[in-house]
Amino acid sequence: MHHVAVIDIGKTNAKLAIVDATQRREIDVVTTPNMLVQGPPYPHFDVPAIWQFIVNNLKSFANKYEIKAITVTTHGACVVLLDEQGNLATPVLDYEHSGPDECRTAYETIRPPFYITGSPPLAGGLNVGAQIYWLYQEQPQLQHKVHSIVMYPQYWTYLLCGVLANEPTSLGAHTDLWIPAEGCLSALADRLNITNKIATPVPSTSVLGTVTTDVSHATGLPADTPVYCGIHDSNASLYTHLTSLQPPFSVVSTGTWVVCMTAGSNTTNLDETRDTLINVSVAGTPVPSAKFMGGREYDYLSTTYHATPTSKVIAGVLQKHAFVLPSVESSTGPFPRCDYQWTFDPDLLSAEERYNVISFYLALMTTTCLNLCDSTGPIIVEGPFTKNIPYCAMLQAATDREVSGDTSGSTGTSIGAAILAYPAPANFSGQYRSLTDRFDRTLLKAYSEQWQARTLAHTAQT
Repeated sequence: MHHVAVIDIGKTNAKLAIVDATQRREIDVVTTPNMLVQGPPYPHFDVPAIWQFIVNNLKSFANKYEIKAITVTTHGACVVLLDEQGNLATPVLDYEHSGPDECRTAYETIRPPFYITGSPPLAGGLNVGAQIYWLYQEQPQLQHKVHSIVMYPQYWTYLLCGVLANEPTSLGAHTDLWIPAEGCLSALADRLNITNKIATPVPSTSVLGTVTTDVSHATGLPADTPVYCGIHDSNASLYTHLTSLQPPFSVVSTGTWVVCMTAGSNTTNLDETRDTLINVSVAGTPVPSAKFMGGREYDYLSTTYHATPTSKVIAGVLQKHAFVLPSVESSTGPFPRCDYQWTFDPDLLSAEERYNVISFYLALMTTTCLNLCDSTGPIIVEGPFTKNIPYCAMLQAATDREVSGDTSGSTGTSIGAAILAYPAPANFSGQYRSLTDRFDRTLLKAYSEQWQARTLAHTAQT
């Protein structure tokens, strides 16, 4: 077995997993909430708490497993500014903070156009360049204090091995700082005067070094344990399948964000006003993508009921014209600045009906994202939505395409990060299963067509 310790930090939870890279499965996992510190000076990630969580559990796992390597995957839109001593020059900003919007007009004058970076203008700090610009405006001395700049995965690898680096999947995740077609920094880096401060990009599969003496002593890991460069989480999900499938296909990575990535699709027809973007794969190639905050929307609409869609339930919600129209999180996604609406009082729906309506909404938002990327071929769903049967059933009916998931039951982010260290053998073909159950596809298709018509009318009013 090749046991890889994977640090997997999502927006909602942080995780440490032991992955058997040979079998592509998680064999042990611990998680903790990814808590925010509200300030001062602004909402920021509690990196000391996450680091303590990592060290404590690496120590526990080192006593149980022979760990061959450590890799890291994290959410995007997160940059770390370090001083000359390698400490935080300022706390790590929560990308949902609205502060960067205060200087949006001025920032837009230096921001490269979408056709160059594939990075759309996004709210708050979702564009890393906007974060840095705002932080420099808020703290005039900060730009002199900052010595090095790394993306979030590489901050954790730096703590582990003491080597500063960056890599394309994180630099290319709607930062405004990367040119996917050329594999280099955009003009924004010069305009912010940070080109020489951004740590050198290397491939995600690079070994940066071995754990530091301090980390080895604190965790019990052997001093020669290699640390790999790391990867952006959605791209980790994609990487898992790029090693076993031939394009065209699409990966739907679900969690706080639902990110749709289309391998083998056209990059020229994207609409920057609808939260489409170009991600960058491990190989450095452009990947047309679209996203919305599906997990956040599910939590907001709040239902804990789980059910398989039946013809009776689908017919019932059709008869009641029960739909959720976009967007629950109106600052992001394919229908920006459009407030969501129930077309039927949800309190008058049964728990089963409400769960299905919410699930159908999320599936139809996903379908919209896939269509915006000219997606073709099979669809692979990753993450918690694989367990949502009405979501998967509606996604298949609305797209008229095969919808499947990995049979391992593990999350694509952790597996994708682990195989940075141990790629699959040449004959590995993956193990997939259909995620749809028996259902009345005619009724689901009718529901999807009504949702699309109502959504068109609803969004036209905004």
